[in-house]
Amino acid sequence: MVLVGSPNVGKSVIFNYLTGKYVAVSNYPGTTVDISRGYSKINGKAYEFIDTPGMYSLIPITEEERVSRMLLCQEKPDIVLHVIDAKNIRRMLHLTLQLIDMGFPVVLVVNLIDEAKKNGIFFKLECLSDILGIPVIATIATKGLGLGKIKEEVQQYSPGKIRFSLLYSPNIEQAIHSISAKIKGEYGLSRRMTALLLIQGDKILYALANHKERAFPEVLAEVNKLNSYYQYDMEYILAVERQRAIDRICDSVLEERKIYSRGVGETLSRLTREPVTGIPILCLVIFFGIYQFVGKFGAGFLVEYLDLNLFVPYINPLMEYYVYQYIPWDWLQSLIMGKYGFFTLGFRYAFIIILPIVSTFFFMFAILEDSGYLPRLAMLMDFIFKKIGLNGRAVIPFALGLGCGTMAVMVTRTLETRRERTLATFLLSLTIPCSAQLGVILALLSDSFLSLTIWGCYILLIFGIVGRLSGSLLPGNSSSFYMEIPPLRLPMLSNVLHKAFIRMWWYFIEILPIFIITSIVLWIGDRTGVLTYIIYSMQPVMSSLSLPIETAQPFLLGFFRRDYGAAGLYEMVTSHSLSKEQLLIASVTLTLFVPCIAQVAVMIKERGVFISIIMLCSIIFLAFMGGLLLSKILPILNLYL
Repeated sequence: MVLVGSPNVGKSVIFNYLTGKYVAVSNYPGTTVDISRGYSKINGKAYEFIDTPGMYSLIPITEEERVSRMLLCQEKPDIVLHVIDAKNIRRMLHLTLQLIDMGFPVVLVVNLIDEAKKNGIFFKLECLSDILGIPVIATIATKGLGLGKIKEEVQQYSPGKIRFSLLYSPNIEQAIHSISAKIKGEYGLSRRMTALLLIQGDKILYALANHKERAFPEVLAEVNKLNSYYQYDMEYILAVERQRAIDRICDSVLEERKIYSRGVGETLSRLTREPVTGIPILCLVIFFGIYQFVGKFGAGFLVEYLDLNLFVPYINPLMEYYVYQYIPWDWLQSLIMGKYGFFTLGFRYAFIIILPIVSTFFFMFAILEDSGYLPRLAMLMDFIFKKIGLNGRAVIPFALGLGCGTMAVMVTRTLETRRERTLATFLLSLTIPCSAQLGVILALLSDSFLSLTIWGCYILLIFGIVGRLSGSLLPGNSSSFYMEIPPLRLPMLSNVLHKAFIRMWWYFIEILPIFIITSIVLWIGDRTGVLTYIIYSMQPVMSSLSLPIETAQPFLLGFFRRDYGAAGLYEMVTSHSLSKEQLLIASVTLTLFVPCIAQVAVMIKERGVFISIIMLCSIIFLAFMGGLLLSKILPILNLYL
């Protein structure tokens, strides 16, 4: 059973209800897109449910849509549960008709019926079921209403006697018939839908058909002949004809009444999208949700609490006892419990640092997601991010990066193209300080408002310049920006907790091996003297930045954890080893310097080793060039910091 539908229609709530706790989250083979698989027993019979990424059409624009279509074609589901937003039924029935054309057994789940009624939209669902020839179920997923009927329908699926068949214009139908007769290969689609996708110029199917079909030149000639009849491309022509049919259906099954009252939710929704009010709201969300909750509470309080109350008094002494009591080899003792041991660094860092941050991050992200705020945030910031070759979607990982850069890199998966994901990861790693580092740097520079202002403006300037240059140098074009805007809702705590737990658990399982491997690599570097050499090699660079040689150590510490590096600067300030000018230069350079080991590990996982190495080399160069430039500018300006 495969759940499909646009984003923000309630698929995840329905999926969670159907599967309970028996869920596995993983990348779909050959992609970085996550899918969720869950299992359920209905009257003693086992069912598998798959929750797909959001899709609007069978012709994919985003990576998520491509994966959803690939999954439908390869998995060949017994039933497709198409979940739609009742308020937007005229737009969402396009995919329903495409799924019917694919030949799948479809159940249409009309969710958010309550919100549709508030907007004056009322349904004759039995009539809709009779017209489409498929079961139609009305639900209010957040309240659990109608969800039991989905299980009943899955158990005793019975399509109508006559399934809806959309007939296009005669010349289009003639082309469909002709192309269908020429197609011999298997694509996981009905012949009719295969012909329709070829007519619309679907790139994925074109590549496959060109390889499989002997008669592909004849198919291509048929498509070109049909295109010559029309002024616009065939995807648009078919969408227009499909919309006419949908309008006729909706006129038969909908009763629409005008609603004149404007609720608080609609007013608040408008305020979140307008720059004058939306930007202050964004600042509040970042400060309280990301900085205070994820940064201060998760990365600060919870991390410190677990370390001082669990690992230091109990787990570490116990491990040390067993390791030093029963393992006689010094190298193995060091590998397990040394400064860079896989338990001391890898296992402990994963549990003490990553687990609290992941938990608070996913909890807050689920709240923002379920409330409907994230699409509004994307719309608000779209015009800014277009200047650097991204679009409004990119604001989400950048805002989250102020809480935790590790999580933010993972959230770049939501961006549509490889180019955008690479650019966002690079700018995140170069210019966005995590909450832990940001808190320490703000504390360090708080004595001088001018220093703090220069630091912030300088980082933003580098973000803009490097972003614009990188966006123009990276091959590829920016994707078009469109996003479903759901109504603002009060999130259900049970759904938020369930969603956060599932994501946290599977992410943690993915990251733990990477931490252990990284700690072993660092252990080898320490044993061979490579790390000592790195610190020594940084000393001339520190001198060129007009910084004391001792500043090299905070930069190395910052690689393990960003606030460790900033804390190293704090110790130097308290011992009067840095002047205010040197502190500003060091703060800027450290902010731009390579991200922490956890973020690097996730970069490698998401972008690959080769791209990550190029990014890290570029970041090191830009960080020290940025610091060097500032060190030359400050004496010229002769500012009193």
